[in-house]
Amino acid sequence: MDISNDSISSKHRKPHDSLSVSPSQTSPKSPKPSGSPRSPRFQVKHPQSPRDGCPKKESADSFPVTSLKISPKSPASPTSPRSPNSPRLPGHSTKNERQSRSPRDGRPKKGGCGGKGTWGGLLDTEDMDFLDPHDPNYDSTEEKEPPTENKKKGELEEYKRKAIIIVEEYFTTDDIFAVKNELKLLGAPYFSYYFIKKLVSVSMDRHDKEKEMAAVLLSALYADTFDPSQVYKGFSKLVESADDLIVDIPDAVDVLALFLARAVVDDILPPAFLKRQMAYLPKDSKGVEVLKKAEKNYLSAPLHAEIIERRWGGSKNMTVDDVKARINNLLVEYVTSGDKKEAFRCIKDLKVPFYHHEIVKRALIMAMERRQAEGPLLDLLKEAGEEGFINSSQTSKGFDRLIDTVDDLSLDIPNAREILQNLMSKAASDGWICVSSLKSLSLEPKKESLEESAARNFKVKAQSIIQEYFLSGDIFEVISCLEQENKTCSPHLNAIFVKRLITLAMDRKKREKEMASVLLSSLCFPADDVVNGFVMLIESADDTALDNPVVVEDLAMFLARAVVDEVMAPQHLEEIGTQCVGPDSIGSKVLQMAKSLLKARLSGERILRCWGGGGSSKSGWEIEDVKGKIINLLEEYESGGDIREACRCMKELGMPFFHHEVVKKALVKIIEKKNDRLWGLLKECFESGLITMNQMMKGFGRLAESLDDLALDVPDAKKQFIHYVELAKGSEWLDSSFSLSKFEHSTENGTC
Repeated sequence: MDISNDSISSKHRKPHDSLSVSPSQTSPKSPKPSGSPRSPRFQVKHPQSPRDGCPKKESADSFPVTSLKISPKSPASPTSPRSPNSPRLPGHSTKNERQSRSPRDGRPKKGGCGGKGTWGGLLDTEDMDFLDPHDPNYDSTEEKEPPTENKKKGELEEYKRKAIIIVEEYFTTDDIFAVKNELKLLGAPYFSYYFIKKLVSVSMDRHDKEKEMAAVLLSALYADTFDPSQVYKGFSKLVESADDLIVDIPDAVDVLALFLARAVVDDILPPAFLKRQMAYLPKDSKGVEVLKKAEKNYLSAPLHAEIIERRWGGSKNMTVDDVKARINNLLVEYVTSGDKKEAFRCIKDLKVPFYHHEIVKRALIMAMERRQAEGPLLDLLKEAGEEGFINSSQTSKGFDRLIDTVDDLSLDIPNAREILQNLMSKAASDGWICVSSLKSLSLEPKKESLEESAARNFKVKAQSIIQEYFLSGDIFEVISCLEQENKTCSPHLNAIFVKRLITLAMDRKKREKEMASVLLSSLCFPADDVVNGFVMLIESADDTALDNPVVVEDLAMFLARAVVDEVMAPQHLEEIGTQCVGPDSIGSKVLQMAKSLLKARLSGERILRCWGGGGSSKSGWEIEDVKGKIINLLEEYESGGDIREACRCMKELGMPFFHHEVVKKALVKIIEKKNDRLWGLLKECFESGLITMNQMMKGFGRLAESLDDLALDVPDAKKQFIHYVELAKGSEWLDSSFSLSKFEHSTENGTC
């Protein structure tokens, strides 16, 4: 077709279904040859597209009609002024000219193509953002991302930026209400899962305080600010990213597992979450390890709710003493006002249902001390049980605890037994306790035997010795005091001291727990006495758990530490297990956890450093690594090394409670090679105070226990050992009471 007119009249214009504009001619991205003005010969005015609702101005761009091809990828510019270099057609006035003045090809000025009711321009590509699948030229690869998705991406980036700021501010201010307001102003509740993920991941790399704050915030925002589905999704994302988190946070598996367990305990995550997520993750991923640890190590443990709640300090580091003070305050306020609803509200606000037995105990003591308050207090306990604020098991525990301490209470309340018996009768007649389920209470106190009286006195003195040790850290003073108080070295009193030491340490901080383990390692008690002490601890674990909810975890760690420090042998755990009643007892759970701690990878290092070890700032060693380093330093010194360098290496180990291993290894090498050079090292270490007498005795004792094995390689090992024992006694390294026959007897009975 030959087009020779300046323009095509709309009257004679026919629709061209197959007409299209080549991208190379119309796309603004295509470069044009410089210096080639557009030809005015081929100007076509185009009807408005029926798909465009707004009127368009006609375009007058030049092109050969035979090569027209409409391309959705060539949008025209909505504002295209005509190029001043473009030639004008003869006979056309500037006033009525509707040609685009843009130097580029594209849409006409202001995006218009005629007035109302017109069809728009033939080259109009305004609908390029909407591709019709029914169009013959439709290509699915040309589909663009919907604008809503682009918008959401931008929103998410903005949400991430602000969420990080909110999290950091919360850890600084601890203001939950401010976080709620900030999140409401931020909007986008469909991105809440990211806030949850960021909150937990940031707190994982911080102290226990921030971890507890994160758990409390999640519980406070659940269902109010966060939809449950967003909480579910947030923890799913965390589990999926466990492999990445562990790169920066070495204990990410344990911490994240505890967060999951805490979320289940706080009822913000369903227990089914663990099994459902496990089905979606690769079996070798860290996420699966997290889920298994949360289920087996935390949620399956006895008293798991109390342990998990108190793991990071619980209720923002509210201590047991704080809870006791609040319980006492609510009871005093109730006796004064008589407002049961307020008392019940206070009980609920405590959020310690596992500790309600303390309310019962303190209410009963107050009723015994203030006889006029007896009626209201008993009514409070009765109605609290009926309304479900205090369950029956907690009520029974409260009575049982009071029965156990009634003798001490008698010092302040002369008729304590008779009054308590009267209170129990009234409660039973009202039907809110069953006397048969409680411990027996006799009106006459039981007369103590001479041994019981001696043990009772020793407990008081032992407590004083231990408390002073926690202040001074003087192990020699403890040994001296024990020699005075237990002159006969009674095994029963030794066991009592072990029990008292660990009981007091469990109720204190990590520093005291570490000190207790070091002292236990330094006392050189016979293994049987230590075992009996742990048996007594496990037997009283039910009562200890009433004041210390994490007794299972603490006792298990003390047991494992005793094995690592070689205070006890691993087979002693089995011996203790035979004395635990029932598979579901607390003692059984303690032993199970202790064994799992010892079997874990790098268990020696973790257990040695569980409470800080030789200083929390120092890196921990696995027990086998420590033994290897000891052998290396002894070999280096034996081959001509410097004695000062050997002593420096021992100090750098940072394990004074493990120096008995140096003594043992040195003696083995002396006996095997008949080389007394290492004897000089032991002499220097003892005289400089690097190795104490307790560690020296323990080292000789360890070798005495394994002397039969050494005799297989060195036939005269026993003879040599006796010789060196006498030398050590002469140098006052060993106490005169040290005897080889004592260890031979223990070995024959299978205790070592």
